Amino acid sequence: MQESNTVQPARLSVDYPDRELNRGTTFFRLFAAIPIILVLASVSGWTWQAGYENGKEAVAAAGGLLFFGPLLMILFRQKYPRWWFDFNLQLTRFTARVSSYLALMSDRYPSTDEEQWVHLELDYPDVKEDLNRWLPLVKWFLAIPHYVVLLFLGIAAVFAVMFAWFAILFTGRYPRAIFDFVEGVMRWGLRVQAYSMLLVTDQYPPFRLAA
Repeated sequence: MQESNTVQPARLSVDYPDRELNRGTTFFRLFAAIPIILVLASVSGWTWQAGYENGKEAVAAAGGLLFFGPLLMILFRQKYPRWWFDFNLQLTRFTARVSSYLALMSDRYPSTDEEQWVHLELDYPDVKEDLNRWLPLVKWFLAIPHYVVLLFLGIAAVFAVMFAWFAILFTGRYPRAIFDFVEGVMRWGLRVQAYSMLLVTDQYPPFRLAA
């Protein structure tokens, strides 16, 4: 019981759409989301190659979560540069908006910079006080039990969204229980990401969907 009252260093909530959702954009959601998915892909570390007639190739890559830089800074300097943290925070927020839009949790188109219906917060760490400088080397391994659970939760969430798709088309409403489940899976994934990839906390993520 005490653990459930602990404020988590990574927090996520999604506003429930207590209204009738747009059936048209819901039906064509995968197609409607293509432009914003491409924008997200362009800042999420996807790579591509371009060939030229002279045989030379240019390889381009953009963005992506900053992982190795913060890891090395925590390990050797016990610092987490604020601008690196802010970049990871904003990219994580943007990704969450796109993910929730794909999960039909809103019919508003995702913004690249506005908070909208997804509220995501990460606590900026005081590295010397809050983080063990050696733990980032093994966090990926310690988080394996969460990866296994999230694999099955993710599969369940896909089927839940498919059910919600039919429910919205016929009733215009997103079933609240399904919404809460999908939100919980997203929240669980965020906590694991904050621990193992974003490296902003040493607090081991709880095994629960609730806030």
